Amino acid sequence: MRFTSEQRLDDGVLERDFTLGEVPGVLWTPGPATAPLILVGHNGGLHKRLPRLVARARHYAAEYGFAVAAIDAPGHGDRPRSAVDERLRGDLRRAMAAGEPVDDIVDALVLPLVEAAVPEWRTTLDALLSLPEIAGPVGYEGMAATGIRLAVVEPRVSAAVLFGQGLVPGSLREEAREVTIPLQLLLQWDDEGMERQPVLDLFDAFGTREKMLHANLGGHAGTPWFEVDDGARFFARHLT
Repeated sequence: MRFTSEQRLDDGVLERDFTLGEVPGVLWTPGPATAPLILVGHNGGLHKRLPRLVARARHYAAEYGFAVAAIDAPGHGDRPRSAVDERLRGDLRRAMAAGEPVDDIVDALVLPLVEAAVPEWRTTLDALLSLPEIAGPVGYEGMAATGIRLAVVEPRVSAAVLFGQGLVPGSLREEAREVTIPLQLLLQWDDEGMERQPVLDLFDAFGTREKMLHANLGGHAGTPWFEVDDGARFFARHLT
């Protein structure tokens, strides 16, 4: 891990950009004390410095004392997207607009992303936990598809907050039955791009005995800010 920039923000949080191989990321830490870690992911095509992601990360660090890290997934943010990904994203948009089945497109688009992103998260986690200012346990917040696989294969992840606004392939829905860590699933009731029943079915599928579903009225990007504090309190119960 190589840090490429560093600045102390006005809320006291130390913000550092880093690279780990070809993976770019950002780390926010609250101060000199050792802090538990939250990995913050993002959904399709978005950037690790998306304003609402940065706002959540800084809030977790400044107000709750967590270290927070975000990386750009393959084909996201500053990383190049393949011609195949571009075609599949176009196919998905057209199929959803026409009300056509999307399962095969979702499998072809999301499964390779998860297969590539989860090993990168685990390598990033190795590097972050070697820093003296960061300690376990670890939480994950972000894309449900990636979070399911990470929760199944990574024993250092102890709790997860997952966004129900992303499409999850059928095979990962089966893997959800193997998830046993505490989790909180967020659902936007009026999401214009996602039917609510698959999210409700996914919630039922999770194998953990400690799970919560938070459903709010509003569209895809309308998750209310108070869910950030609810997420922070959830992580505080399980990571501190």
